[in-house]
Amino acid sequence: MTSQATSKIIRVASVPSDQIYIRHLDSWQGQQDPQIRRLADPIPSVGVRSTQSAWWPPLMLTPGWVRENHHEFDLMHIHFGFDSQDPATLRETVAELRRLGKPLVYTVHDLTNPHQANRGPHLDLLDVLIPFANELITLTDGAAAEIAAQWGRAAHVLPHPHVLDFESMERIRRSKETRSRQEPDRIRRIGVHLKGLRANISPAIIEPLSRIVQEYEGAVLQVNIHQQVMDPANSEYQEELARTLAEGDAQGKWELVCHEYFTEAELFEYLGSLDVNVLPYKFGTHSGWLEAALDAGTAVVAPMCGQYVGQHPSVAGYRWNGEQVDEDSLQQAVRKQLALSYVPGMNANERKEQREALAEAHQRIYSSLLGR
Repeated sequence: MTSQATSKIIRVASVPSDQIYIRHLDSWQGQQDPQIRRLADPIPSVGVRSTQSAWWPPLMLTPGWVRENHHEFDLMHIHFGFDSQDPATLRETVAELRRLGKPLVYTVHDLTNPHQANRGPHLDLLDVLIPFANELITLTDGAAAEIAAQWGRAAHVLPHPHVLDFESMERIRRSKETRSRQEPDRIRRIGVHLKGLRANISPAIIEPLSRIVQEYEGAVLQVNIHQQVMDPANSEYQEELARTLAEGDAQGKWELVCHEYFTEAELFEYLGSLDVNVLPYKFGTHSGWLEAALDAGTAVVAPMCGQYVGQHPSVAGYRWNGEQVDEDSLQQAVRKQLALSYVPGMNANERKEQREALAEAHQRIYSSLLGR
């Protein structure tokens, strides 16, 4: 056994550390034994700093940082942010980890990068990380099967942890259960959020979804979008889309809501206000947004691409036909979710149990690597 494995603290260079998925991998009841300590995200010294993720681009993924800080951590665990590197630099970084005897764990969140229309650059990086990593983790059986088929590697399948905090989860779900019981004829709200129109989000879903929702008396379609896409003074303004969305709102096809990025609290309340959340994704793999919606007790309609429908049994899937939505499958999915007789997702107690199991699973993986 190495000194790292027998110590009471396992020091993890987590890439990143301050991100809600990673924060919710630790026990909610307090530290387990051995204690897992994730290093704080170093302040990026180069590149364009992200206003949404202060850790990006992650300095830990440079060979220089590994050389200079190897005495501060026992293993590295990569989640997100490696798209900031080119394959050659990433190969240098993982080679430096191997030279210094630092194990690497990689959680395969995205087999397809939702921010890149061209899958090639992301696959080039996966071709570095997946063969090299000492242990692989992914979120669904379907993703594990893809990894095995393409790279011949086995991955631990550990589900996505909760996104909402337990207090918000209990409050929002309780409110939904009360409304469902006391207001069976309430207006049903179906929501689709276009965000800032990242690469995998398509507004082509709006018109067919509007036609579907209009068939249900007492149902309303709410379309959300970030303000910069609608603002003529902003470089991200999309004139034709802005006009289409505004006209549809004026004609009563949908309710249009333009806003800045949600805070966490605003996101949770938004998701809780919906009965059904439709994800307008043309490609991708897994979704934290989907998990947040389920935490809020909101039924999810997701595309059948990637592994979205594998994240929870309650998710209803629809298909894309190239750039167009398969309207029949979308209609069936919306109908199924509007007919649900229960609040979907896991309740707070179930999420707490799941989080403890996730913390223990990660601890076992880390301890096993350091004990080899």
